[in-house]
Amino acid sequence: MKIKRVEHIAIAVDSIRQSLELMRDTFGLDLEYEEQIGQTKLAMLPVGQTYIELLEGLGPESGVTQWIKENGTGLFHICFEVDDIEGAIAELKAKNVKLQSDTWKNGHAGSKIVFLDPSATGNCVIELAELPEGH
Repeated sequence: MKIKRVEHIAIAVDSIRQSLELMRDTFGLDLEYEEQIGQTKLAMLPVGQTYIELLEGLGPESGVTQWIKENGTGLFHICFEVDDIEGAIAELKAKNVKLQSDTWKNGHAGSKIVFLDPSATGNCVIELAELPEGH
């Protein structure tokens, strides 16, 4: 598996609007795009070749809402970009690394994503993402 870069660092927030103000006013970061995936709203702010991803749950069933309820707002996960998500999954399975699911699912910007189980990573949530060509 080839890790290309840290694709994004995700932060669970109560309000994307308030967090965008902080990121803009304090750090000069601008919003590139927003997206909704299921019960989660996200906002992507570029920082060089990496993004800060703000995540807001849109109801009690959202994983982000549940995360905040249990852990509070703050760092949610780190995402590594890979060339080949299916190859990465196969390699991790061969190494007996526990994943949250056996297959990838659709993620932000049309990406293919999979999460490693935090029990396999010292309780750090790690996402792998294969981005579509040209992104």
